[in-house]
Amino acid sequence: MTRKTILNDSHRALGARMVDFGGWDMPIHYGSQIEEHHQVRRDAGMFDASHMNVVDLDGPGAPAFLRRLLANSIDRIKPGRALYSCMLSPRGGVIDDLIVYALGGDAFRLVANAATRDKDMAWIEAQAEGFDVRIRPRPELAIIAVQGPNARERVLGLLDGEAAERAAALARFAAIDLPGTPFGDLFIARTGYTGEDGFEVVVSDTGAVALWDALLRAGVAPAGLGARDTLRLEAGMNLYGQDMDEDVSPFEAALGWTVSLDEGRDFIGREVVESHKRDGAPRQLIAVVMEDKGVLRHGQAVRTAHGDGQIVSGTFSPTLGKAIGFARVPAGDLSAGVSVDIRGRDVPVRVVKPPFVRDGKPA
Repeated sequence: MTRKTILNDSHRALGARMVDFGGWDMPIHYGSQIEEHHQVRRDAGMFDASHMNVVDLDGPGAPAFLRRLLANSIDRIKPGRALYSCMLSPRGGVIDDLIVYALGGDAFRLVANAATRDKDMAWIEAQAEGFDVRIRPRPELAIIAVQGPNARERVLGLLDGEAAERAAALARFAAIDLPGTPFGDLFIARTGYTGEDGFEVVVSDTGAVALWDALLRAGVAPAGLGARDTLRLEAGMNLYGQDMDEDVSPFEAALGWTVSLDEGRDFIGREVVESHKRDGAPRQLIAVVMEDKGVLRHGQAVRTAHGDGQIVSGTFSPTLGKAIGFARVPAGDLSAGVSVDIRGRDVPVRVVKPPFVRDGKPA
C-alpha cells in the first residue's frame, strides 16, 4: 500500500502532480519544476520531507552503538550539533546515508532515507543486539524543509519572542528544541539538502498542516521532488540509490570525508574503507558539465582513458543553463579527457570540482 504524509491533502489542494516515490505518494511539482527550483535559489521554497525516517536512540549503550554503526564518529559532535554519515555493510558498501543529531546525554536522533526505511530498521535493530540502547521510530513526526536565501527569515517570522531568538542564533549543522510554539513543540535543524540556507522543521503531525499553511501565507512557495533533485545535484550532494548503494564504498562515491578512521573504533566495514583510503578505491565519482546542448541522464556511458563508467545522476541545471551530472568511472588520471555517449555520439564533458552552484551562483 502506498504511504501518505500528513500533508498529502495539502499537496493535492495546491494542484500538485503526485508520483510514487519509494512507496510514498509525493509531489513531483506543483505546476513548474523550473519555477520551483528558481524560487528556492532566489527566495524561499518548502518541501514536504515527512516521508524521511526519523529514529530516536537513547540508553547508556547508545554512544557505543553509534560508534559501531556509523563510518563517521559521533565523538566529533557535541549536544545540539549534527553529523552526516553512512551506515556500511561488512563489505564496505553504503547501506544508507543519514544525519545524526546529538540531543544531549545518551540521546540521539537519526534522519535517514524514506525508500530504505524497512531495510534500515532491520539492519539497525540487528546491529543493536548486545548494546543497552532503545530504538524508537517516530512516524508521528512530520518534516518541512524551508530553503532559500529568505527561508530563515520567513520561519522566524512565525515564531514568538524567545523561540525566534533561539532559532535565529542557530549555527549551521546544528539543531534545537523549541517547545510551546503556535505549532506545538518543534525540533529545528539547519542542515539542508539544496545548497541554500534554511531550516528543517520537525513537527508533530497535529501541527504540520498549520505550519505548512502559515508558511504559504508568509510567501514560501511549495516545491516538489523534481526541484529538490536539481537543487541537490547543483549543490553537489549525493542521492542514495543512484550515487551510492551497497555495492559502492564511500571512497567510490566522493564521500571519503565522511569516514573517520579514529584509532580503536571498530565500525562496520572499516577494513574495506581503510584499504580504499590507503591504496585507493578502484572507482571514483566525478562531477561533469556538458557544454553542448542535451541532457545528461542516469545510465549513459562515460568514456575515459582507463575504461568506461556511467552517469549515475544527471540533469539540466536551471541555474547554469547546462547539463550537469555525477559519473562513476575507473580510478585514474582524467587529463586525457572524458566524454559521454549521447545517442551513439561521444560528446566531451568538462570535469569540475563540486558543487556546481554555490550561494545561488555558478561555483
